[in-house]
Amino acid sequence: MSSDKSAGAYWKATISLLTKIMIVWFVVSFGFGILFADVLNNIKLGGYPLGFFFAQQGSIYVFIALIFYYGKKMGDIDREFDVDEK
Repeated sequence: MSSDKSAGAYWKATISLLTKIMIVWFVVSFGFGILFADVLNNIKLGGYPLGFFFAQQGSIYVFIALIFYYGKKMGDIDREFDVDEK
């Protein structure tokens, strides 16, 4: 990076991505697994209530998907600001 302006834009993009990912993680793990579990339990997934599924395994699956999404998007951001490993 050549200037402070591009460094600021890079960190702004990085923090924006992290904020979005953390919001999704919170909604899925705490929201779906705890707060909205009673409502989601009216829906069945594989014979189990959906709220139970999110509390036990669904949030883990989403977390793993978020790890891969983060890796892809950070690679895109790094290439955009020319700080990627070549």
